[in-house]
Amino acid sequence: LHHSRALGVAQRRRGAGRLMANFTPFASLIGGALIGLSTALMLLWHGRVAGISGIFSGLLRRSDVGELGWRAAFVLGLLAGGLLLSLVHPGGFSVDVERSPVAILAAGVIVGFGTRLGSGCTSGHGVCGISRWSPRSLAATGTFMAAGAVTAAGVTHLLGGAL
Repeated sequence: LHHSRALGVAQRRRGAGRLMANFTPFASLIGGALIGLSTALMLLWHGRVAGISGIFSGLLRRSDVGELGWRAAFVLGLLAGGLLLSLVHPGGFSVDVERSPVAILAAGVIVGFGTRLGSGCTSGHGVCGISRWSPRSLAATGTFMAAGAVTAAGVTHLLGGAL
């Protein structure tokens, strides 16, 4: 019993070390400041919340032709930023978690469904809505954070961390 308890503690320490190896406070601070600045400028200049799902779906709907320019520029800016990061820092997109293509597809469909059900995504509710103290965004963010925690715990502890 003592040996198995010590083994469990050692495994938790290894897992915590792996998490702490990815902790980058300076990069996170800069990234968070840039996200905050961009969402504030979007609201100030355009009077719009920087919710990615709403911006992207507006491109697909094409209901208001006058809105296509800034929506396309926003989405292209996201893609260009990712491309630039991949060129400057190729390891920036490396992920150690392996998932099957079916699991990735299912996760994307579930996230898309949740985005429509919750009338917005993490960027709209989590970044913009919380900063404006929107009750709907506070509820939505709390709900998807809790659902994410339960899902991650379930996959890790019930399914052995693999799908």
